[in-house]
Amino acid sequence: MVEADPSPRRFRELMLDEEPTFADVLACVFGIQDHEVRTYLTLLDSPGSTVEELAGELERDRSNVNRSLSTLREKGLAERERRLLDGGGHVYQYAATPLPEARELMHETLDEWTAYVHDRIDDFGEDDV
Repeated sequence: MVEADPSPRRFRELMLDEEPTFADVLACVFGIQDHEVRTYLTLLDSPGSTVEELAGELERDRSNVNRSLSTLREKGLAERERRLLDGGGHVYQYAATPLPEARELMHETLDEWTAYVHDRIDDFGEDDV
């Protein structure tokens, strides 16, 4: 399972926001940056994209897009598939984890993090105060 990594600042902002967006929740639960959220959302609209295509659409250089894709893959939010080219060689194509699966992953990740925090609270004794 993916480990939740919400930053205290982001978590606080999310809790204070009356209507957090999907992007805000996604960033908080997985501890990812806004540009990684943008990459995920772009992949949802353009499955099968290459790094070069994503770089053009996101107006970012390829190395930054590669790092974003690596993070998304680590978090279970994107997949990579190798496609052979007719003239030889290959290219990698990326697709976002479908929204229903991403939502479920968000629930599971947040539930695990919440259980961890509850355990930490229970571990606090008077000596810790």
